Amino acid sequence: MSDQQYHTGGMRAVTMSREYGSGGGEVAAGVAQRLGWQLIDHEVVARVAEQLGISESDAAARDERDESFVVRFLHSMRGIEPPALAVPTLPLPLDPYAYATALREVVTGAAEAGRVVIVGRAGQVILRERRDALHVRVVTPFAQRIAYVMQREGLDHVAAERRVRLKDQDRRQYMQNMFRCQPDDAHLYDLVLNTAVLDLESCADLICRALERKATRLTAPAEALGPAAGMPQYPGAPEDLPVPHPPAEQR
Repeated sequence: MSDQQYHTGGMRAVTMSREYGSGGGEVAAGVAQRLGWQLIDHEVVARVAEQLGISESDAAARDERDESFVVRFLHSMRGIEPPALAVPTLPLPLDPYAYATALREVVTGAAEAGRVVIVGRAGQVILRERRDALHVRVVTPFAQRIAYVMQREGLDHVAAERRVRLKDQDRRQYMQNMFRCQPDDAHLYDLVLNTAVLDLESCADLICRALERKATRLTAPAEALGPAAGMPQYPGAPEDLPVPHPPAEQR
């Protein structure tokens, strides 16, 4: 990774949503390394798994899917640095609404602590009103995602495709059931990157540069934001291009 210094100003968080098999986890780790920020992802899950006496693979399988496990995950984070990640005392078992409240407090607390790269966990939804958070999604074509899972996890094509589809289903249901939105809604993000051609290090660099650019907009008034800001009126009435129609014999 580059030793370049990035000027992030008052930016406090990067949220990373990713399609399974897109390399988004590696991109997030690269961003955290470049910035010297804390990565909130499977490293935390591994610590929780150790405390709960379960395997890391079992923990990872339940993360962002099984509410009862994630509730235990949130409670266990009281013992993990930094203290800002601690959650309020909540009784177990928790209903989904109490879980969502706890998750919001964890993610918001992490952003308040600052200098964090949050992978998944609906960070792009929970922090969407904060201008000091950059929201990123990493995607890639389905076939390349299968190839990634085959290579990284040592699965055959059938098993890799099944795993990718299951992960997609789990994450869609998680976001719909808990936050009434879909992870592929581009309006939730400042930046969507496709790793089909862009290598992972280049994606990490682009995210850091976007973070720098968003930092320059932190104090801009609302009227100075958006695509119309600073743009003059068209010199004449804009013309609509005619919609092409197929030849009559093709209709």
